Amino acid sequence: MKHAILLVAYGVANHSGRSVLAVFCARVRDLFPTCSVRWAYTSSLGRKRLAQAGIKSDSVAKALLRMRYEGFHTVIVQPLQTIAGREHNDLLATVADICAQTPMQVVVGSPLLTDQEDIDRVATCLVASLPREREPYEDVIFMGHGSKHPEAVRYQELDWAVQLRDKHVHVGTMEGGVTLEVLVPRLSSRRIWLLPLFSTVGRHTLQDMAGDAPTSWRSRLEALGHLCQVVLQGTIEDTSLAQVWLDHLVRAKRMINEVVRI
Repeated sequence: MKHAILLVAYGVANHSGRSVLAVFCARVRDLFPTCSVRWAYTSSLGRKRLAQAGIKSDSVAKALLRMRYEGFHTVIVQPLQTIAGREHNDLLATVADICAQTPMQVVVGSPLLTDQEDIDRVATCLVASLPREREPYEDVIFMGHGSKHPEAVRYQELDWAVQLRDKHVHVGTMEGGVTLEVLVPRLSSRRIWLLPLFSTVGRHTLQDMAGDAPTSWRSRLEALGHLCQVVLQGTIEDTSLAQVWLDHLVRAKRMINEVVRI
C-alpha cells in the first residue's frame, strides 16, 4: 500500500520562503521515511506567482486527485496554518469532496493554535525565541493576520498567554480584536521589536508589518515616536515552533493508523 503526506501552505513565491519550507519538508521526510511527501498551496494567486517563476504547484484538490491517480491509499494532510479559520474550513471541505469521489483515506492535521495546550506551548516558544539584543524592558509585537472567524479568539488567547510570561511581549492582528490600536496604549519603550506571526515571510510581513507605506505597522509606530526594530523570520523557521506542527502531524498519523497501518 502507498502512503503520502501532503503539506499545505498558503503559497510562497520568493526564494527565501521556499527555502524555509524546504527545511521543514526535510524534517517531515526524516520523521516519515516511508511516506511520499508532497506540497499544495491554497492561494490561487500564490500558485500563479509560482507559475510565473517557472515552478509547478498544485491546489489541495489537484494534489489529492493526483495522489489517487498515482495509487496512494492513505494521505495525511498537514496545513501550516496558524488557526482553524476560514482557510482551514475550506481545506476540510475540499478534502471531504475528494474523499466522496475516491476510496482514498485522508486525515487532516491541526493548525498551530488549536487548543489551550497549543496556546501555552506556542507562548513559551515565542518568548524563548526573542532576539538576544532585545532589552528586557523593550516591547515586542508579534503581528498575525487575524480574522472575523470565531477561531480568531486564539490570537487573543495567545496574547494573554505571552503576557503572563513577559508583560512586554504582545500579539496583535491585522483583523479582529487585537489590532495595533489596542496594543499602542500598552507600549512603554521607545524601541519596539516587530516580528511576524506567519509561518513564512511574505507580503503581509514585508508590506503590512515592515513596509514603507504610512499604513504599515512600522510606519504607524514610528509616527508615534517609536523606533522599530524589524525581525524578518517566520514562525516555521523557529525549531521549537515548527515542532508543534510536526507533533500535530504525528497525531494525525496515529489517527489514520486506526484505519490502516502505515
